[in-house]
Amino acid sequence: MNDAGDEGIRAAGTGGTADPIRGTVRGSAPVPLSVLDLVTVGAGSTAQASLRTSVAISRLAESRGFHRHWVAEHHSMPGVASSSPAVILAHLAAHTSRIRLGSGGVMLPNHAPLAVAEQFGTLEAFAPGRIDLGLGRAPGTDPRTAAALRGAGRADAAADGFPRQLGELIRFLDDDFPDGHPYARVHAVPGPVQGPAGRPPIWLLGSSGFSARLAGELGLPFAYAHHFSAAGTIPALDLYRQSFRPSAVLDAPYALIGAAALAADTDEEARAQVLTGALSMLRLRGGRPGLVPTPEEAAAYPFSPLEREFVDGWLANIVHGTPDEVREGLDDLVKRTGADELMLTANAHGGEARLRSYGLIADAYGMPTQDSNPA
Repeated sequence: MNDAGDEGIRAAGTGGTADPIRGTVRGSAPVPLSVLDLVTVGAGSTAQASLRTSVAISRLAESRGFHRHWVAEHHSMPGVASSSPAVILAHLAAHTSRIRLGSGGVMLPNHAPLAVAEQFGTLEAFAPGRIDLGLGRAPGTDPRTAAALRGAGRADAAADGFPRQLGELIRFLDDDFPDGHPYARVHAVPGPVQGPAGRPPIWLLGSSGFSARLAGELGLPFAYAHHFSAAGTIPALDLYRQSFRPSAVLDAPYALIGAAALAADTDEEARAQVLTGALSMLRLRGGRPGLVPTPEEAAAYPFSPLEREFVDGWLANIVHGTPDEVREGLDDLVKRTGADELMLTANAHGGEARLRSYGLIADAYGMPTQDSNPA
């Protein structure tokens, strides 16, 4: 494994609260439940409406005891409006008061580490002790868009430069480049140069073994993208746990998995909603990204045998159905993987279906409505 400069990478500090990583189980859920938000845009709707839905989801999640709400970074996808996680998170912070907010994740090769440190230092100043910095090494888009994002002369922005970028980011967040380093007098602001303050815990995200091993060796929490790479979940979690070394951040592994889940009042309604996401993914994989189709369009689509095989495989990894069926499926997923936390993403055409799903899942687990104090 490559290191991150002469000093290598050391684990980031925890910042804010006594334990900003581990969540609290609510109701009868087997582990803490959280939300992963892609800010999906359905046909006939707008990015503005989808962003308003994200605020509504964050407030609902907070009131029902979900532990965190993360926003994913994607680019050049008409059906996904989450190209700027830090901007969205600032808006969500202004409309919530307790729930943890974070990136799931920031795709670090797309950004200069100093810029990320500044953005998340600003978020931490807005919402002290509530911000998570989840980092991935994929581009979150196609190669051409990635090249446009990174610009000329960014060779180290390739995925194999991730450990070096991570090391720089941690140094900027802690303001502790050693004397003689070219960045020793460069400060991320807001940050420690202004005085003692908390700062976001770092998570590593992945859909393969690379980040699993790196997270384990650094003693960092790890989030695995089960929702689109289910076959690799258990091997990646095993590798993370086997590689884990206790750190100032964690004394034992903490593994979160992203899970696609959608609950509705009937099986038929749930199936109709998740089929829209499956068709959207089919088009994306075929180089034809677009808005998330309506249930009617998805139901009428003339799938070829090969397309039907892809869609059936995709749907097999989405926990969907009535609330009781979704609860049973999520319980089974925790048993199979040993995950410490589930982060649920609801892929559907409309915002109301996504909101309804999170509420039904909370009901199924007996997660009571908590008093809210919106900003």
